[in-house]
Amino acid sequence: MERRYVMRYEEMMADAEVKPEALEGILERLGEFVQPFAASLTHTAQCEHVEEYLAGLVSNVKRKTIETIAYLHEQDRQPLQKFIGQNPWDHRPLIGELARQIGAALGQADGVLVIDPSGVLKQGKGSVGVARQWCGRAGKVDNCQVGVYLGYVTRKKHALVDMRLYLPKEWTKDKQRCKRAGIPNEVRFRTRHELTLEMLQEHRAVLPHAWVTGDDEMGRNSGFRVELRGMNEQYLLAVPSNTLVRDLDADPPPYGGSGTPSKVPFQRADRWMKTAKNWMRIEVRPGEKGPLVVEAVKARVQTKLGRRNGPEETLVIFRERRGRKTIKQDYGLSNAPFDTPLREFARVLNAEHRIEECLRRAKGEAGLAQYQVRTWKGWHHHQTLTLIATWFLTQEQRRGEKNVAVSFRPRCSNYHWPTAA
Repeated sequence: MERRYVMRYEEMMADAEVKPEALEGILERLGEFVQPFAASLTHTAQCEHVEEYLAGLVSNVKRKTIETIAYLHEQDRQPLQKFIGQNPWDHRPLIGELARQIGAALGQADGVLVIDPSGVLKQGKGSVGVARQWCGRAGKVDNCQVGVYLGYVTRKKHALVDMRLYLPKEWTKDKQRCKRAGIPNEVRFRTRHELTLEMLQEHRAVLPHAWVTGDDEMGRNSGFRVELRGMNEQYLLAVPSNTLVRDLDADPPPYGGSGTPSKVPFQRADRWMKTAKNWMRIEVRPGEKGPLVVEAVKARVQTKLGRRNGPEETLVIFRERRGRKTIKQDYGLSNAPFDTPLREFARVLNAEHRIEECLRRAKGEAGLAQYQVRTWKGWHHHQTLTLIATWFLTQEQRRGEKNVAVSFRPRCSNYHWPTAA
């Protein structure tokens, strides 16, 4: 091996080394961290299971299923299986505590709430919510479960806050199938946009923010954008390239002399882009091969709202050159004032990618997609504890990077936490 490669290898290994003092006291911190989440549980055994399950999720076991986590603690798997898949404990108070902690630790007035549907491939038809539907992870329609996730991004850090399981109509129409999966009788079909609005209503008060963003599945629905405007939320949502827009600053066609003057016609956003001028170069974030630089342009436009014309919005287009011949374009619509700087729009676009990182971390380090549960309760219990485990890992990372003092207010004083061996 050439000397230059040896030197670079040694530098990388030095950067990757985790000093022992960084891990000192981690089990004690986990025990303290768990307490406010366990406060809503009614039985001592449930408090114990929460800590055991979280310890398994943040451990280095290769596959983080109920069975492997139970064996990690040298226990029989059945008590933990019942706790996750059958016991009727309410996961919502734990999610509420998670949102409160994230807002308190990361909160900034210009924060960004990010919506990102994410699929997990599944075999068979018995697991709750499984159907042939679009799976972003596979990049195609496949047999999967889809969760809609709410993330929070600020300049300090980013984290996953909440989730909803999307139930296709084929599930909500089949009462027997729902009963077998333990889906409550009151659950009805709701679109991914309705699930998103529910999460926003629940958490926006404790998560300081100036923006809501999401991918083109969220943005293409004009009714969803109307709902956000009604909630006084400022958004930048991705839209497909074939979205019809009318340039409100373009010169209209020549007047023919009779009748109502013609307006600028609607055209696809990608066709408008071909004649766009005044592109601005923006450095978005550091990258593996140097700073990521995009070009951006914006326009005042009107879009279609069903068969009617919609309100004024700002069309924002980003393009990134990838190699000599490849250019990636991103299209977005916003209700922000038109004089909003393009750099601010680029920051919000970047926030959407940060949640993709959160999901990869949750799946790769905390077992988000490694569950073997089939029921409604099992899915929500596992997902809740996975989001909490990912938040613990994020806090540990912040502690290691910046030596941030992290404290959690104990609320489960009637329970004595065991000291991990």
